[in-house]
Amino acid sequence: MRRPAAVLFDRDGTLIHDVPYNADPERVTPFPGARAALDRLRRAGVPVGVVSNQSGVARGLISPAALDAVNARVEELLGPFHVWAVCPHDETDRCACRKPAPGLVLRAAELLGVSPRDCVVVGDIGRDVEAARAAGARGILVPTPRTLPGEVAAAPEVVSDLAAAVDLALLTGDR
Repeated sequence: MRRPAAVLFDRDGTLIHDVPYNADPERVTPFPGARAALDRLRRAGVPVGVVSNQSGVARGLISPAALDAVNARVEELLGPFHVWAVCPHDETDRCACRKPAPGLVLRAAELLGVSPRDCVVVGDIGRDVEAARAAGARGILVPTPRTLPGEVAAAPEVVSDLAAAVDLALLTGDR
């Protein structure tokens, strides 16, 4: 089995509890086990990154500086990420980066110097898995109460938590 070239995570609802349009770093709360799961990948030599839609920037609900401060707090709590790929656009912008489009996954892979086909994307909603598929990457869904039943049914791989997602990514590197 080969290891993934990188594992890319959605931020809100996957690594940290979702606080809509959060502009306050003190409101960042990681999911239990998130740091341990990320550290396991780091120890295995697998680069980790974040791919995150942040439409609050386009909507004027959060400033780019506040977004940077929140992301810095995420790193403070969860450790360093090799890459951040963030879409600051609203759905009406019809950009190529907003998930479920593949742009964030493609950008993260490019910045890491790896093929998106060798990446795993872990997220909590269908858009995360769809973006992975559109980029040629592997998608793993970690459902939360806000994940729709249809998203769970449509996902090719579904696990209960981040530890299980890392297990699956590391133990079955070949799709």
